Formats: sequence, C-alpha cells, structure tokens
Amino acid sequence: MGSGSSPCASCKLLRRRCAKDCVFAPYFPSDDPHKFAIVHKVFGASNVSKMLQELPVHQRADAVSSLVYEANARARDPVYGCVGAISYLQNQVSQLQMQLAVTQAEILCIQMQQEHDQPGLGATPILLEADDKSFSLHDNLPQFLNFTSSNNNVIYDSFKKESSLYGHDMVS
Repeated sequence: MGSGSSPCASCKLLRRRCAKDCVFAPYFPSDDPHKFAIVHKVFGASNVSKMLQELPVHQRADAVSSLVYEANARARDPVYGCVGAISYLQNQVSQLQMQLAVTQAEILCIQMQQEHDQPGLGATPILLEADDKSFSLHDNLPQFLNFTSSNNNVIYDSFKKESSLYGHDMVS
C-alpha cells in the first residue's frame, strides 16, 4: 500500500484491494487519482503493470512520468500526441533560425552600407557567434543563409509575413 492505510489511485479506480507489493502504489498516490485515470484510459492498467514490472525499480519513476506525459498529450491531441507537440516546436525553432539569419543579413547589409558611406575606413569582417564558433559572415553568408527545413512552406510563409511588416519583398 502507498501511504498509510489508503489504497493507491489505481486500486481505488479499479476497485480492488491494494496489496503491500502493489506495483502502482509508489507512482500513483491516492491523493492524485487523475494521474492514474488518464494513464489507464490511454494505455490500460494491465499494459502499464506489465511495463513497470519489466523495468528495473530505479527506472520506473521516469517511465511513469513519461506515460503520464504521453497520456496527457494523447488526451489533448488524440491523433499525434507528443509527436504533434515536438513537430510544432521543431517548426518554431526552424522559423526562428530563419528570422535570425535574415536579421543578421540585414545587419550585415546596413554595416556594409555604412562602411561604403564612410570612405577611408578599411573593410573589416563582421564576426558573429554560431554554435560557439566565430566566423566571418561576409565570407560565409550564402552558407549561413542555407537552412534546410522539413517544411519549406512554413519558412516561405514566415518570409511573406515579414515582408508585409517591413514593406519590401524578401521572397520573390
């Protein structure tokens, strides 16, 4: 049994007696019945029990945490679950990387224009940080702007939105 004499959340939900060696008791306390209910609804008590029994004791808490997360994700998005959230975040990172590249290219253009407007100053390469390595943006601009994305339409659409904000075309 979990804490004291009250049965764990799984035994309460399944209406059975909670044994001292109940595999669910350490991970599904009686004060949080929703946690087990959502896992049971998505995976089934029998499957969860089998999964937990096959794992070493030191890995079970992490497994339960993952099961609860996946069950909640499935409840929010029954088709994609966690994959939908991961995909959304990956697309967002890709869009932000592209926006950063565009902004850095605009900064480079402005700095180069300022150098051109001020004769007598030697051309100095502009250094930017990328993955903890300094490099000259002037020499690597085409490579720096070459991002691969799993969804090019998303990036194209983000350029369209930005072009309407800045009043000029970024994508032809």
